[in-house]
Amino acid sequence: MAVILEEFPEIRQTFNLVPSLIEQIIEYTEHHASDRFLEVTIKSAGDLDEKERIFILEHFFLANWETMVKPFPRYHKLLSKRGFRFLKGDLQRTIRYFSVNEFRDLQVLFNLAWIDPFFREEDPLLRQLSMKGGDYTEEEKHLLMESQLSILRKIIPKYRELSRKGQIELSTTPFYHPILPLLWDTEISRLSTPDIRLPKRRFSFPEDGKAQIRKSLDFFERTFGYRPLGMWPSEGSVSKDAAMGIRAEGVQWIATDEDILARSLKESLRGSSGEVLHPELLYSAYEFSGLSMVFRDHRISDLLGFTYAGWEPKSAADDLIRRLLDIHAVLPHREPYLVSIILDGENAWEYYRNDGRDFLRYLYEGLSRQERIESTTVGSFLNHHQARRTLGHLHAGSWISANFDVWIGHEEDNRAWDYLTEAREFIGAFQKRHPERDLESAWKALYVAEGSDWNWWYGDDHVTELAHDFDELFRLNLMKVYRETGADVPPHLYVPIFSEDRAIVPSVEIRGFIHPKIDGVMTSYFEWYQGAYLDVERSGGSMHMTESLISRIYYGFNKDNLFLRIDPRVPFTKFPDRSGIMIDFLRPSQFRVDILLQKETKATLLSRSDDEWGEVKEIHGVAIGDILEIEIPFGDIVAKEHDDLDICISIGREGAEIERCPWRGYITVTVPSPDFEAMMWY
Repeated sequence: MAVILEEFPEIRQTFNLVPSLIEQIIEYTEHHASDRFLEVTIKSAGDLDEKERIFILEHFFLANWETMVKPFPRYHKLLSKRGFRFLKGDLQRTIRYFSVNEFRDLQVLFNLAWIDPFFREEDPLLRQLSMKGGDYTEEEKHLLMESQLSILRKIIPKYRELSRKGQIELSTTPFYHPILPLLWDTEISRLSTPDIRLPKRRFSFPEDGKAQIRKSLDFFERTFGYRPLGMWPSEGSVSKDAAMGIRAEGVQWIATDEDILARSLKESLRGSSGEVLHPELLYSAYEFSGLSMVFRDHRISDLLGFTYAGWEPKSAADDLIRRLLDIHAVLPHREPYLVSIILDGENAWEYYRNDGRDFLRYLYEGLSRQERIESTTVGSFLNHHQARRTLGHLHAGSWISANFDVWIGHEEDNRAWDYLTEAREFIGAFQKRHPERDLESAWKALYVAEGSDWNWWYGDDHVTELAHDFDELFRLNLMKVYRETGADVPPHLYVPIFSEDRAIVPSVEIRGFIHPKIDGVMTSYFEWYQGAYLDVERSGGSMHMTESLISRIYYGFNKDNLFLRIDPRVPFTKFPDRSGIMIDFLRPSQFRVDILLQKETKATLLSRSDDEWGEVKEIHGVAIGDILEIEIPFGDIVAKEHDDLDICISIGREGAEIERCPWRGYITVTVPSPDFEAMMWY
């Protein structure tokens, strides 16, 4: 978008750059950052293992099929061969039908499709690769990736250059894109949604909101050489406290949605058919507690974001200009007004033909010819025309329905907030007890976890193929908060927040009582026959290890005891030195069994209270040989009839966790009643 503007020197535009995005670009261009997609791209297609080939077939069609895949006939043919719909379990079979050459073409075409057509046309190499269309070589693939990195290196300098020329204004967002009002106090969501169901724990840390604002401004200044005048609060989310916090850091203006203005004024701004009832109110700048505010035209912004992509580019551009002229016609002409069109700038264009370039060119050409319309930046407008209206009240909400319901209120959202609050309280208390400790990495992980996009995917508001990756990354950041202090990671952080993924279904269910001999060997096939078992690899593996140390987990019970059996993939004697096995009970009470893998097997039962583990007793019913077997009385873990036990098993060494089974979720066992067997038989 910035490069296109150079063709139209009369056009002015405001770009909002989120610091966490700029930080990632710098990591790639200056510090050799990598990621899973990049790793499987640069690896020679002939050396890809089975999991990498499955990953490519699953993820390398994550692009708009109509506008990004179809323009490359080879790419679309490979999509058709993979299948427009597929089951993940089928990919292991599907990869057999793809040749090395086809996987190499996928590596190239996926990355090529995500490069803007402008660069594919202007760069000779990219133009040649686009025209070739397939049968790529390893050398061509590596040249493509060098070009990709070269484009990344141009991004920050180009914005810096256009900003210095005055053609664009740069604004920013709190560093890791948090919903600022919710950092100030999650209770504020009741103002817009009175009947909302909130998390069990209240998050209220205004200092975190202020830190996210300050870190953003400092980072922006280091990157671009000056502090920005304006800020787009993440998702247009505002409240009185958040606005005042932004103003206190020297920001002069912020922007949000027209629905926030309507609720702040307690005035309907649009009629039943969508017409603007009070254009002089909507298209004015406001002042609130010393902070200037502008409010986007929701209707026009959504046309750009969701509708015009399906139109002919010139017709769409003409329609937008006509709407602006219609607004001009109904406004008083004694003073200038500002129509703010604001959208997620990176989201819309992949749905447009030619990545939106044709539409934008028609739009900029049309605007350049109009005498009644002048394009401007927010800061420039406010510099020449101070905010003439004052807001006495600012409604708390976001640019989505003027509330915070996307990020809080759903069971999964609330669970995430509870985990975040727990981690925030922990690190805050730990820092107070150890003021001398450098906990910068722990605080950074916490600030990252405060970002809004994790909760965007929780609940039933939005879906994505990568939702489980978002969930895992959110929990990994919270885990890091604890690990950086040397504390134990709370067991629930190993369990997915997505409700449907929390309990792992075993390969075989429990069918009756069992009475195994606890001796560490397979005494009889039938002693575990009525129990359940879990195939570790099929259940989601163990922390994505290529090969787990554990092969299977068996479990069962009688009326008094829980029995667990662990089958190793390699003999226990070949496990890492000084390693041990931990059995965590997450519900109904937090207990743990620590088992030392030594010549003399010892199992210790511990309970958790006030974030500390205390020894309860030694468990004698344990044996390690070819397999590990253990008997745990239900009474020892305070589990009564019909209680659900949530269990996970991990291998650790000197305080560090090597693997966890299952990695996603937990095993659930319901404590039986004495007549369980009779009921199963019936």
